[in-house]
Amino acid sequence: MREVISGGFADGRKQPWSRDYVRVVDWNIDRGLQFSGILNFLRAAEADLILLQEVDLNARRTQHRDVACELARSLQLNYVFGMEFQELSEGSRSSPAFHGQATLSPWPLSNSRIIRFQCQSNFWKPHWYVPRIELFQRRLGGRIALVSEALINRQRIVTYNLHLESQGEDVLRLHQLQEALETARGHSESSLVILGGDFNLNAGTGDAARMLRGSRFHDAVRLPKIPTTSVRGLFQNGRPIDWIYVSADVRSEGQVHTRVRASDHYPISASLWRGDCNIPTRES
Repeated sequence: MREVISGGFADGRKQPWSRDYVRVVDWNIDRGLQFSGILNFLRAAEADLILLQEVDLNARRTQHRDVACELARSLQLNYVFGMEFQELSEGSRSSPAFHGQATLSPWPLSNSRIIRFQCQSNFWKPHWYVPRIELFQRRLGGRIALVSEALINRQRIVTYNLHLESQGEDVLRLHQLQEALETARGHSESSLVILGGDFNLNAGTGDAARMLRGSRFHDAVRLPKIPTTSVRGLFQNGRPIDWIYVSADVRSEGQVHTRVRASDHYPISASLWRGDCNIPTRES
């Protein structure tokens, strides 16, 4: 699971569009279970960069789709996919299933790699007393950052597609975030850097916000009180846990797309630009 899977379906002979800003979409797509709804939103979004978490590859629950590849082919985009876990209850020995992150773009993607965090939870690992059935979601692997470089209008942009641990306390998630920030510092002097993903914590306040500001990143969506997950039942309210952070030398305008119900998370988007140009916003 160390290798990045990639493919190219974009027409490299022409520039996707001419505009003065870069549009980023970040979304935990809940495995891709509602594939058509996900596809419809992404088609309308016209994003330069799409960061997706919880993306299935050959899993029984998503009809053995290669979700990242099928989205990229349908949208005529380039893509890279990093394997986070092997899903032990969703495949077989001869045909294993995987789960991870995908980055898509109509622009060229290069130098993609996986950072598998050193600090991991033992929660997902198989144990002798826990059977490998779907209810218990046994897995092999660990949380990752999928790093890619995009060349957009001759500007190099480095993306960190994050999925921090959902189990345990925030201290583990903060360790994983710190690992990503330490490697991102090597790019921030020469490139625009975007950190986006499912952080599984509120990165608009507390230690996470201080760490990000200390590394010269700012919240690109700037709607920190709007939940990015839907209400689940009577006892779990929506939470603001999905974020797009960007190097501090650009302006931004963002949105949480609360009308989109194709996942248990809402997509978020941000437009990034330099200078004084006006950036259009849209409701999707």
